[in-house]
Amino acid sequence: MIIVPERLIAGLVSETDVFNAVEKVFVAMARGQARNFPVVREAIGCADALYGIKAGFDQAGLALGLKAGGYWPSNITRGITNHQSIILLFDPETGQVKAAVGGNLLTALRTAAASAVSINHLARRDARVLGIVGAGHQSVFQMRGAARVRTFDKVIAWNRQAEKLSKLADAAAALGLPFEAADLARLGAEADVIITVTSSYAPVLLRDHVRPGTHLACMGTDTKGKQEVEARLLQDARVFTDEVAQSCTIGEAQHAIAEKLIEPANITPLGAVVSGLAVGRTSSNEITVFDGTGVALQDLAVASIAAEAAIVRGLGQEVSI
Repeated sequence: MIIVPERLIAGLVSETDVFNAVEKVFVAMARGQARNFPVVREAIGCADALYGIKAGFDQAGLALGLKAGGYWPSNITRGITNHQSIILLFDPETGQVKAAVGGNLLTALRTAAASAVSINHLARRDARVLGIVGAGHQSVFQMRGAARVRTFDKVIAWNRQAEKLSKLADAAAALGLPFEAADLARLGAEADVIITVTSSYAPVLLRDHVRPGTHLACMGTDTKGKQEVEARLLQDARVFTDEVAQSCTIGEAQHAIAEKLIEPANITPLGAVVSGLAVGRTSSNEITVFDGTGVALQDLAVASIAAEAAIVRGLGQEVSI
């Protein structure tokens, strides 16, 4: 097997590589060629951490494996990333482990790519203002991913701790985009695309904040109990997701389902839209919501790219187990 440490990942994969890989995964899932296995996601009772295991098999891409890791909220005080994970790849023909790949940067990149795929296929073509709710580690990746698929005129953002918006301002400047901090009411009134990327357990963005024609990518809810937007917003929108089962149990839709505002049948897999099996946006006034819960198949796809690149370039470490 090959070990690909975290420090090598940035030099092995590009944002374009990740976007293309994630889009292919959406298609494979919609065509029944790839499936995710049930997710384990639990609070461990230590350091306020969440730990989980996500696994799956992509028959089209021959990617089999799992990602183990989670979220340690106090890591930032230690000078390390709050999200910690590793991805293990197995040979689907023999079951032998092929690679162990650092998963921190890959998780950030694939999450932003999933959001960008949703924006590319669901947001209005004339979308000009990007709104971002949250200023954590993932927010800059989300901004860059969105800017790849739409030509925005400016970025507006809100964070509970406003002083943390400075890194988003710097990222926007690097993209040549004006940046403004705003309250949630103004953000909702101006933004054509809104990305929520918080770790909230109570709705931050309300239905009344969001105007007709907006596309929302809700990327922070990946655990039972988490919630970023008011459940009534999903009732008034067309809802899309990466994995319907996860959306209903650990995603943003869990709350609208529990309140009987929507049913699982009301949720469309984004892959069905990407592959032409379902219709996406149907009007300029429609609100669309992508419930991005994060799926193992995306992790496996991007880890496979990193492992293959490491082998070609003679990087990583070969070990026998």
